[in-house]
Amino acid sequence: MPTTNSRRLRVLTWHIHGNYLYYLSQAPHEFYLVTRPGYPPGYAGTGGALPFGANVHEVPACEVPSQAFDVVLFQHKRQWDDDRFTLLTDAQRRLPRVYIEHDPPQDNPFEQCHWVQERDTLLVHVTHFNRLMWNSGDTPTRVIEHGVIVPDGVRYVGELERGIAVINHLRQRGRRLGNDIYAQAARHVPLDLVGMDAESAGGIGEIGNLALAEFAARYRFFFNPIRWTSLGLAIVEAMTIGMPIVGLATTELSTVIRNSESGYIHTDTQALIDAMQHLLRDPAEARRLGAGARRTALERFHIARFANDWDETLRYVCS
Repeated sequence: MPTTNSRRLRVLTWHIHGNYLYYLSQAPHEFYLVTRPGYPPGYAGTGGALPFGANVHEVPACEVPSQAFDVVLFQHKRQWDDDRFTLLTDAQRRLPRVYIEHDPPQDNPFEQCHWVQERDTLLVHVTHFNRLMWNSGDTPTRVIEHGVIVPDGVRYVGELERGIAVINHLRQRGRRLGNDIYAQAARHVPLDLVGMDAESAGGIGEIGNLALAEFAARYRFFFNPIRWTSLGLAIVEAMTIGMPIVGLATTELSTVIRNSESGYIHTDTQALIDAMQHLLRDPAEARRLGAGARRTALERFHIARFANDWDETLRYVCS
């Protein structure tokens, strides 16, 4: 458990993935988010619907050099390549550094070298799959798996005889996110797509962060057609409310879902279509698998474990 009598660390970071940042802020430290005028992507601060606590603060970029921090937590290549040199002072660049890698390599699935190639920076991967696929060289690495929070009282109901997929910009991002697989499945199974610009792929549109779990809870199952990704927080959140998962047996998801225990995964898209049709016919089986998914989520992705892992990691790099 976090050491309650230890000094709270001052962590400088950026708003890259809102939900992840909110879960990260459950660690017992003070987080300072770099902002820029107009709050552009990467510098959005605490804006939006997420209920950030009093331990999350905004710091305008122009004020960063005059502030004191204990550790710098990078989350995007842009900040690593640019802000590290143009925003931070020499003394701040010598502070303990952590880089969170949210994704697997995009240019080559097994040869690509990570841009953080420094022995005095800790590279934290959010899945074991990410760490496996990146060539991290001599950079020290560790894995901190996801932890999530869902609204109190939200649980799987599953009365809608439809499946739901949660993907941002599916049409724009194409085969990597499985736009062709989603389209193929939707010809045989009633599916709804939610996420940013979902309308362009025939979907509903974006659902707010805090409303998504309750919105998804009515659907019979959660469908994940993504070929190449990390592990989506929306999947973990769906599991936590007790929702069965159907998806491709690729990336980290192949270690999370067990067939006939918490959902169905396969590399044969027809097998996935068959599984979804089976769940539409058998709501009791869907509830059974959802209960298994929830057990897995509570054992593996509990927010207390996540916050403790980050507390230990931040204190480790500052020690």
